[in-house]
Amino acid sequence: MNELKQSSTQIRPSRRHGSRLTRWWHGARQQLGVYGLGVAAFVGALWLAYQFVEPAPPDQLTLATGDPSGAYHRFGLALQGAFAEEDISLELINTRGSADNLRRLQVGEVDAAFLQSGIASGVQTDLIEGLGSLYFEPVWLFSRESKRINRLDDLAGLRVAIGGEGSGTRAVAEHLLADSGVIDELDAVSMSSTAAAQALVAGNVDAAFFITAADTPMIENLLADENILLADLERSAAYARRNRWLINLDLPSGVLSLQDDQPPVDIRLLAVAATLVSRDTLHPALAELLLQSAAQIAGHDTLFSKSGRFPSADFLEFPVSKEALRYYKHGTPFLQRYLPFWAANLIDRLKVMALPFLALLIPLSRLLPPAYRWSIRKKVYRWYDDVQAIDLSSRESPDADNLHACLAALERVERETTTVSVPLSYANELFALRQHIDLVQQQVARRLKA
Repeated sequence: MNELKQSSTQIRPSRRHGSRLTRWWHGARQQLGVYGLGVAAFVGALWLAYQFVEPAPPDQLTLATGDPSGAYHRFGLALQGAFAEEDISLELINTRGSADNLRRLQVGEVDAAFLQSGIASGVQTDLIEGLGSLYFEPVWLFSRESKRINRLDDLAGLRVAIGGEGSGTRAVAEHLLADSGVIDELDAVSMSSTAAAQALVAGNVDAAFFITAADTPMIENLLADENILLADLERSAAYARRNRWLINLDLPSGVLSLQDDQPPVDIRLLAVAATLVSRDTLHPALAELLLQSAAQIAGHDTLFSKSGRFPSADFLEFPVSKEALRYYKHGTPFLQRYLPFWAANLIDRLKVMALPFLALLIPLSRLLPPAYRWSIRKKVYRWYDDVQAIDLSSRESPDADNLHACLAALERVERETTTVSVPLSYANELFALRQHIDLVQQQVARRLKA
């Protein structure tokens, strides 16, 4: 009896049944209480995972090219246009040549640079990575008509322009001359390619080295000059075999101009590869964009290569970057084939969040609905404790006073249940509770009547 009275006194005062809006609000608040904790945990996990997301790529990049009239600068302008389409500023830095580019790259003045293969021979650094070779650059050796050159040792005793300070032409020429053992037997003149061409035509030098594409006006003018001869290097294959960064090329008779018969005979040439390298701090997305843009520019047929030959991982003197290796193996990433660069990059950077997303979404999708059902049913089931206690008391103490107290307690419980608000999908459980209360009331009433 005391237990019944104690239970009865704990019953809250009754309240009127709320409106439909009130019931909806109570249901929504209940959902928010359960699902809000799950959402908070989910957002917290995503925030933690976001700390490991790579930063967005910068919107500007510096690229060391070379002389404004050279092939590197023209290639840089094409890259600049491709980057502009993606709203990224590509600043071109004019330099004295490949050697100057390498120096600027080593000290961090630029993010990426064009280099001739062979220019970095013997350079050891962990700060530079190779992206790809872009095209072949022939090593042109021209001489006056009176000084026919077939071997590099034919240059002994001549005045030879070997390229300007800091240029890749000078570095390659010095290496070839040293390899031939004649570097100390000639008068080496340091001057730019433009100045060397003018000096050769004027007769101020006997021979000159040039490293540039075949379609440059300077090379076309020298080939058309009857007083200038293009050297046919008899031992070009030997030089290429001894130096892996050199390539042995054949220039067939008439390939430059059939009408003018240029060249008049088959010519054996040496060539280096124009390569694109970068600092190891270059953002991976920008490295991929450089390669994709370079492929659009350098992937066509040329005088010395077929379509698809470049860009390539061949002829690189620095370790190939991870982005470049992935590009050469799989090509353009799937997302970047169909989405703008910024959108594809954003999705690619956020993929690290996919694992915690799935790791939480799956268990939460299984745990939250049962938790919500339990929170709703708890509002109903908690009254069963009182109803069960009243029923037990009426059975154990079936005297009139206790039975009247049991009926009064049941009436209080019944009034309290009218204040309980549950979603419509759970209304059957609330009505089942009221039916059970009514059943216990009938049983107690029969005992009282008996």
